[in-house]
Amino acid sequence: MSHSTDIMEFSGTHQAFRDRWAKTDDEMCKHSMSFHLHNTLRKEFFACYLYLLEQIPLVKLYALTCEYIKGEKQFYYRAQNFYKDVPASEEGMMGDFVEISEIDLEGSRQFLKKFVGPGKAGTKRALDCGCGIGRVSKGVLFPVFESMEMLDMMEDFILHAHECYLGDDADRVETYYLYNLQEFIPPRKKYDVIWMQWVACHLTDKDLMEFLKRAKDSLRPNGVIIIKDNMARQGCKLDPLDSSIIRHLDIMKAIVQTAGLTILDVEKQDSWPEAIVPVWMIAMH
Repeated sequence: MSHSTDIMEFSGTHQAFRDRWAKTDDEMCKHSMSFHLHNTLRKEFFACYLYLLEQIPLVKLYALTCEYIKGEKQFYYRAQNFYKDVPASEEGMMGDFVEISEIDLEGSRQFLKKFVGPGKAGTKRALDCGCGIGRVSKGVLFPVFESMEMLDMMEDFILHAHECYLGDDADRVETYYLYNLQEFIPPRKKYDVIWMQWVACHLTDKDLMEFLKRAKDSLRPNGVIIIKDNMARQGCKLDPLDSSIIRHLDIMKAIVQTAGLTILDVEKQDSWPEAIVPVWMIAMH
């Protein structure tokens, strides 16, 4: 089956499901619990929620994504707990697929080249979002940029990056941010490139859109944002273990465009094992 036919088929299913929910909305008591849950989901996952509801019952989906317990949103709380058990190593960063790390880095280097240089983005400073121990910073960004800033929510990863993994490159890190991306407000007009790898999947649609809006304001002239992430072959898929959402490329593009950004280029990671979820790169400004 061709890719376009595949998209048409799941889009048709999606539209039928959307029409059914629209009818339900009109008939449902607006004060009912199901309306509240549905409405909250729709705000947080405006691009994904219908696909997710096709797979997961409403009450369970709400508990996995939007529920707050003791002031903590469970979607983010579970992700934080998951990464506490991930070792600060290349194996940990690659989820035991360390043998394809170099394939990943080379694909990133080639993609980045398209957007940096004379008349394009400068090479003064980049921000690595969800940097982990600095695998991408070390293998892709440090060879290109004069200085780096790095952000991750896990203190152990940042400490390992600074004290061990980055070696002499650590001297060129201007700032380490110990932050969740959904709460981070980047400084205005500071970065030539903002790199987001395997981190967009850990944000709700709403938080991803809001961060992209803030990131856009933090770019220097000709600066670009690059998202590199797992993309579903169709629809969306929620992994409750690490609180990640794999979105189809078209859904990710819709979120990017809703944030007011222009997509410059899209490229699939080459030489990727068929057994693993496809990885795509999206450049935007």
